[in-house]
Amino acid sequence: MKKLISIVLIFCATVGYAQRDSILKLDEVVVSDTRVKQYAEGYKVTVLQDSIIQRTNGLLTSLLAFNSNIYFKENGFGMVSSPAFRGTNASHTVVVWNGININSQLNGQVDFNTINPFNYNSVSIRSGGGSVQFGSGAIGGSIHLNSDLLFKEHFDNQVSIGYGSYNTKKLNYNQSYGSKSISYSLGVNYNASDNNYKYLNTDEENRNGAFENLNLNWNIGYVLSQNQVLKLYHQTFIGDRNLSGTLVFLGRSKYKDNHYRTQVEWGHFGAKATSKVKLAYLQEEFKYFENKDVAINSLGKVSNFLARYSSDYKLSKFFRVNYFLEYNNYKGAGDSFGSPKRDDFSATALIKHTISSDLVYNLSVRQDFSSDFSSPLIFSFDGKYSLTDNYKVKINASKNFRTPTFNDLYWQPGGNLDLNPEKSYQVDFGNILNIGGVSLQYNGYYISTKDMIKWLPNNEGFWSPININDVEIYGAEAKLEVDYPLGKNQEVGIKANYAYTVSEDKSTNEQLIYVPFHKANGTLEYRIADLNLFYQHLFNGSVSIIGGELKEYEVSNLGVTYSADILKKDLKYTIGVTINNVFNTYYENVALRPMPNRNIQTQLILNF
Repeated sequence: MKKLISIVLIFCATVGYAQRDSILKLDEVVVSDTRVKQYAEGYKVTVLQDSIIQRTNGLLTSLLAFNSNIYFKENGFGMVSSPAFRGTNASHTVVVWNGININSQLNGQVDFNTINPFNYNSVSIRSGGGSVQFGSGAIGGSIHLNSDLLFKEHFDNQVSIGYGSYNTKKLNYNQSYGSKSISYSLGVNYNASDNNYKYLNTDEENRNGAFENLNLNWNIGYVLSQNQVLKLYHQTFIGDRNLSGTLVFLGRSKYKDNHYRTQVEWGHFGAKATSKVKLAYLQEEFKYFENKDVAINSLGKVSNFLARYSSDYKLSKFFRVNYFLEYNNYKGAGDSFGSPKRDDFSATALIKHTISSDLVYNLSVRQDFSSDFSSPLIFSFDGKYSLTDNYKVKINASKNFRTPTFNDLYWQPGGNLDLNPEKSYQVDFGNILNIGGVSLQYNGYYISTKDMIKWLPNNEGFWSPININDVEIYGAEAKLEVDYPLGKNQEVGIKANYAYTVSEDKSTNEQLIYVPFHKANGTLEYRIADLNLFYQHLFNGSVSIIGGELKEYEVSNLGVTYSADILKKDLKYTIGVTINNVFNTYYENVALRPMPNRNIQTQLILNF
């Protein structure tokens, strides 16, 4: 109770102080989440911009598989997709949508094939523990989807039309408008596919794999005064997909899921302090049909009401403080897990010390209060030091956590009410070398997790979660970027990532399932004037599975795009063709679920 009273007093004092700040004119761009930019100096952060996003097939899984160190398990193309970030489970990667954690309270995950990256200004990948800032589950890392608002005179439209093998269709429309007082963006995306690709070396094909989904993103901001802005973000996802079978089982099931996310944010920008109030409502719901041809189904849904107050205050030239209070109310209802409820409250404080332009570090601490669990006090430290103009080092260390979800506790059959929250400690050391157009980054890390929650088959024949006593993870990552001009209007670009990961259950000294020791990817790009040629290559090492091993595989994509202006530059078009799996490789990243063979994707983008 004393802790709570202290937190409330700090909150009230900060509100009063922030209101006394002098008026400060707003910047043209109001970003959706400043914490990744202002309080992450010691972390590895990779930002994927429009040019990379637009060449993907419209699924976040494909974008990250070829441009990050994250390993993905897909139950076939377009099916359920879950990540393994730095050797952790799928529920240890947090997805942050415009500043808030959107991981499911049912299974603790986000299905990355339900996220269309075309709707966002950028996609950021933050490696390492982040529970202090982003809450339960941020142990392996976090993915940030950013919709930034531009308060500047503009009116931009983009239409993207794509068609490919297996009757795969995609249609995207994005609009952005802005003035000095108002800004909005709209994104509508439709993806569909028969998804009936042939299984290589067999007479079979991917049956029951058809899917279609619709994404809507709408964001608006209004400048109330010279130092106040009101913003609204909304996202709707409507998905309808059959669930593919395997090599030994013919699929006949179907899954419908809808996601609704709305948040309102009021911001006050002073000369020294910025205060923000967020209110958000998130809802996910699903219907599962064991037989798609029969109306009988099981259903479930969960909602989350979130309220957050945050303040960012510049104490002096050298010190900056950010703290926020957050309340979450979760309510669930489903055929397989009843009607659970949970109330969570958290208080977080961060301090940034800029010793010089070369040396910066951050300290942060967080305490959670939950109606279901006793949560630990957690902390983090990160810093950056520039030894020379070309070489800098980064370090971060943190304590992180994950609380059991509704499925973990209440799912029937299989739920386990005796589960403990996970606790994790980690340290990460990074080096960055920049020479001319060459950038090389190397990171080594260590993670120790106690009471990791793992779903495994039990003696009764169904899956159930248990706490694994101790999991030890360590590894190394390397990232290379090269931009080399060849002459007038010609350039070569190289981007490459490599990860070595050991993730062991200490009770057995065995690698966790679906965690490859080695993963690498790279892109070679050649640009001449408006013509762009690119080659992508992905290597996934072998992984352990229950009762055996899934062998390694390599898959490559080859593509070309051409851009030009017409109608006095009022209209710009880009046409592109990509051959996916160009060498027609047979591969599985989940056992007995083959991925597509060679296929073609075409695209036309109009900007006006």
